[in-house]
Amino acid sequence: MNFSGKYELQSQENFEAFMKAVGLPDDLVQKGKDIKGVTEIVHNGKHFKLTITTGTRVIQNEFTLGEECELQTMTGEKVKAVVQLEGENKLVTTFKGIKSVTELNGDTITSTMTLGDIVLKRISKRV
Repeated sequence: MNFSGKYELQSQENFEAFMKAVGLPDDLVQKGKDIKGVTEIVHNGKHFKLTITTGTRVIQNEFTLGEECELQTMTGEKVKAVVQLEGENKLVTTFKGIKSVTELNGDTITSTMTLGDIVLKRISKRV
C-alpha cells in the first residue's frame, strides 16, 4: 500500500494532555490545539519523506524502513529511531518512551502516540 499524498487533520483526542506530558510549553499547546495541520508523505519503496506543517511550523523527517534514522519530534528534539512496517498499512516506531503507530485505511490516516497511559489520537483525510 502506498502512503503518498497530502493529508489534513480532521480530529484529535487528548492533544493537550499529551503535549503537556512531552514537555511542550502551554502557549504552544494552546496555539496548536485548533490548527488543522497538513502532512505530506512521499513514499517510494522502503523510503519515506514526511513534511508536517502546523501553522507556520514545519517538521521534515526522512527514513528508510528498518534502518536507524534521526527524527524530529513535535517538541523540536531530534531522536534516533527505527520505523517498521507492520502488515501493508501500518508504520510503527518507538522513541523516548513514546510508541507511534500510523495506519492508512483508504484515504484516512489514523495516528496514535502513546506515552504511559496518555494516548494522542489524530485522524487525517487525504486532500
